[in-house]
Amino acid sequence: MDRNIQVSRLDRQAVEDQEVEIVERKGIGHPDSISDGLAESVSRALSQLYLDRVGKVLHYNTDETQLVAGRAAPAFGGGEVVEPIYILIVGRATKEYEDEQLPVDSTALAAAREYLAEAVPELEYGTDVVVDVKLGEGSGDLQDVFGEETQEVPMANDTSFGVGHAPLTETETIVHEAERELNTTYYEDHPELGPDVKVMGKREGDRIDITVAAAMVDRYVDDLDEYDDAVTDVREFVTELAERHTDREVNVDVNTADDYEEGSIYLTVTGTSAEQGDDGSVGRGNRANGLITPNRPMSMEATSGKNPVNHIGKIYNLLSTHIAETVTEEVDGIRDLQIRLLSQIGRPIDEPHVADAQIVTDDGVELADIEDEVVAIVDAELDDVTGVTRRVIDGDVSTF
Repeated sequence: MDRNIQVSRLDRQAVEDQEVEIVERKGIGHPDSISDGLAESVSRALSQLYLDRVGKVLHYNTDETQLVAGRAAPAFGGGEVVEPIYILIVGRATKEYEDEQLPVDSTALAAAREYLAEAVPELEYGTDVVVDVKLGEGSGDLQDVFGEETQEVPMANDTSFGVGHAPLTETETIVHEAERELNTTYYEDHPELGPDVKVMGKREGDRIDITVAAAMVDRYVDDLDEYDDAVTDVREFVTELAERHTDREVNVDVNTADDYEEGSIYLTVTGTSAEQGDDGSVGRGNRANGLITPNRPMSMEATSGKNPVNHIGKIYNLLSTHIAETVTEEVDGIRDLQIRLLSQIGRPIDEPHVADAQIVTDDGVELADIEDEVVAIVDAELDDVTGVTRRVIDGDVSTF
């Protein structure tokens, strides 16, 4: 197959060499990430329901899920949720197939309950958080594009694009790993840390400043001294982590809005700011690679919750990221790479309108020296585009 794959020189400095870099990651307990995680968990559950019942994934999407913040009264030793968080799972789904009724809404609710129990364990389902489902029937034109006939390679549902980049810079790596490590290995021994951890990285020249907003869970903190110790522990942990990834100067600040004299601190009942006025929506947080990177091109598509079979807003963002990572792992001499994939509605998803690879090479490396290798990898990954669908349904790919 003769695919339209373009390789060109990227007309800018590599991000690692730019004077100022900004990177952000919203942790799994952030209201936007809760929305992303719920939408994606429901998406996977619906895909599996369809596969189990009819042997193929039918038309659906859950990428409009919304979170309305509640109200809480945190207090040292344990406060209470005054008004529950409200989550509305919104989208479209096929509820009947060949005269068989499919339990779409109950499947969505079960997936939501399971996800929240894992991601925000301090939330009491049904009292601290209320989940509602409003999944309408899919529109006829989109169902036609999706197709009733089984196809090896589906047709694109939209004319849209996805973007990806690699390798990660030191700042990107630190920001991503800090949140993930805080919410996994660190949390195991520090239950006072809630999952709502937001990490912002700023690099100016050879100095990296990391700002962490870490929600603390009140029932594990008895007084202000224990809270201060918890903040200090997070600062030390992130500092040590950052220094493993860079030789640059590193400074870490945690909960910079705290005012101890006024008694204003980041103390929560459930470990998420969603309990106290912070709403959330799918697609307002991390991009498909888990980061928010204003130094890079980004797609505004919400990746989480979209159908993994033919929805370009999901497939091409995940695939472009995977392609970028694969190319930089297998081809020497690349300092910076960005991948852009553009679809055309109704066209097979393995035949993008254009697959564009833009590269900053290392000193002494000519683009012509590596172009054929890059094209070959891009072509091979497009040939296996349906592999993205399999990995998404199996939960092997993170969408935020």
